[in-house]
Amino acid sequence: MTATPRTALTIAGSDSGGGAGIQADLRTFFACGVHGMTAITAVTVQNSLGVQGFTAIDTETVVAQIKAVAGDMGVDAAKTGMLATAEIIGAVGETLDEVRIGRDADTPFVVDPVAASMHGNALLREDALEAIRTELFPRATLVTPNLDEVRLLTGIEVTGPESQRAAADALLAFGPQWVLVKGGHLYSDPQCVDLLSDGTHVVELKGRRHDTPHTHGGGDTLASAITAALAKGLGVPDAVETGKRFIERSVVESYPLGEGIGPVSPFWRLDRSDPD
Repeated sequence: MTATPRTALTIAGSDSGGGAGIQADLRTFFACGVHGMTAITAVTVQNSLGVQGFTAIDTETVVAQIKAVAGDMGVDAAKTGMLATAEIIGAVGETLDEVRIGRDADTPFVVDPVAASMHGNALLREDALEAIRTELFPRATLVTPNLDEVRLLTGIEVTGPESQRAAADALLAFGPQWVLVKGGHLYSDPQCVDLLSDGTHVVELKGRRHDTPHTHGGGDTLASAITAALAKGLGVPDAVETGKRFIERSVVESYPLGEGIGPVSPFWRLDRSDPD
């Protein structure tokens, strides 16, 4: 009998194209060696060209999914993705308190505040953005916004290292334990520099900027890899460094799919020497 792996829960929306959302989270959890569990918040209609629409899952069902897996199977780490509405966000926050998930509880909690499209447009109404600030961030072990989400959440336009640090401080003021301000959308920088901070310890994580348009699901994949590392018992700085290495390789291995933007790929973690 195989030993039971660590478990990770993703609370997020479904991507019908399979490149982001719940599907990207589960692909990454598998590649990182943890058992993935889900609480689906929305069903999207999307492909490589973008999102054509979505239907939010009713709040009671979202809550029931979280309680079902946490109460029976246990959760070693959890993350969020697309949460769709302020009502869902508030209910998720309260439920996480009940099942002891969050920065002040027993289980690490990563908030990937999915609030902007790949073109930088807002995906959430202002009441939902405010719910992320007030309901999720104070419960978070780590938050992982991209620069468009930083702008929507704080009003700060990151243009370089100084404004990136200012953004981290502004996000920390909402209450999370750690903040990772991702620099992938700062295209004027030849490197991808992510800034990790808890207000005292500040670490710049530098990486190569790879020349590929196929980056769909990159933010989900990074947050999921970090969540998997936290589930295995790593501290936040080590988990973030592990996630950074994972997403860098996944971008290198990204592939075209459809007529638009293809997904980043965790397939490199599979043993390609096996002919089957």
